[in-house]
Amino acid sequence: MNEIKVSKVKNYLILHLILFIYSFGGIFAKFAAAENFLSFKYICFYMIVILNLFVYAIVWQQTLKKMSLTAAYANKGVTIIWGIVFGRIFFDEPVNFAKILGSLVIIIGILIVVTDNE
Repeated sequence: MNEIKVSKVKNYLILHLILFIYSFGGIFAKFAAAENFLSFKYICFYMIVILNLFVYAIVWQQTLKKMSLTAAYANKGVTIIWGIVFGRIFFDEPVNFAKILGSLVIIIGILIVVTDNE
């Protein structure tokens, strides 16, 4: 594999890692919503959400320096897929045919944008 290809793969891996971490913000926001307003747990969960967004914002900006904005935003759709996975794992939410079909549409869309962008 040549050096440029390795660099692109590395950039996409970093992008997907930060999108994975960003997806956890929704989990903690949902946990906070289940708590009494301004209770200790509520504040802790929302502080985690804010910290999550802070880290995401910094790494997102650094990632955009290394790849096209179009490809980065197209990949942001994976957060919906992670939301479905996390909803099932943490909140026992059902995964139905529509969610699976929607996930496939997202993946196909990402692949179209990324391969067309290259």
